[in-house]
Amino acid sequence: MSDLSNWVGIITGSATGIGAATARMLAARGAKVIVNYTKSLQDAEETAAACQAAGGEAILCQADVSQDDDCKKLVQTALHAWGRIDGLVNNAGTTKIVPHHDLEGLSGDDFQRIYAVNVVGPYQMCRAVAPTMKAQGGGSIVNISSIAGVVGVGSSIAYAASKGALNTMTLSLARVLGPEIRINAVCPGFVQGRWQQQWLGDEYDERIKQEEATTPLGRAGSAEDMAEVAVMFLTSCHNVTGEVLLSDSGRHLSFAPAKAR
Repeated sequence: MSDLSNWVGIITGSATGIGAATARMLAARGAKVIVNYTKSLQDAEETAAACQAAGGEAILCQADVSQDDDCKKLVQTALHAWGRIDGLVNNAGTTKIVPHHDLEGLSGDDFQRIYAVNVVGPYQMCRAVAPTMKAQGGGSIVNISSIAGVVGVGSSIAYAASKGALNTMTLSLARVLGPEIRINAVCPGFVQGRWQQQWLGDEYDERIKQEEATTPLGRAGSAEDMAEVAVMFLTSCHNVTGEVLLSDSGRHLSFAPAKAR
């Protein structure tokens, strides 16, 4: 693997899950990373410690990406420490768990809150890093989206709609951020971990078995699986931008052809 000791990245929502796995994977190649959290300080500290133990550098930064000033703070934290920004992973996200048939279960405020983090936040982060990346001659951005935004499934209609918007925004930004900046999106399917355990409860183990039994690859995805794709986009794939890539063990093949890609 190539050395990333001179590489600097910001990973939003990196206290746990895919964000944490991405930070650790980059750090294992020597990268310097901003570990971002909103409330999970202890988890963020553990992630930062793991990054340092892996051979990289890590700085904690509390910030809410729905707030533009906080997005600017993340950028300034990286610049103050290391003077450059080579990569951004827009991983921070939120949802409200509401069965899709329950149309009364989502309010306009729910949509506003979910979009503020899942769509507006990534836009503000892209806008905040763009001047630095362009001035230094290049950079790469990865949006962590979801299969929900492609096939309309997931924890709620509002969540699926927000990820669909994030995919579309990835295409729009790819056109305007080039040639210096590449931007791509990763769409995970089922991902093992704490969040799915909390959502599914007693059904969690059965869901893993279902994924293993019914997906073409016979696997239930992990945070590390998703981080692997994100790091690929960040550090290689120099001729790729505006791509929306599904990482779901082939789960999407069981749906009708997905024109939203």
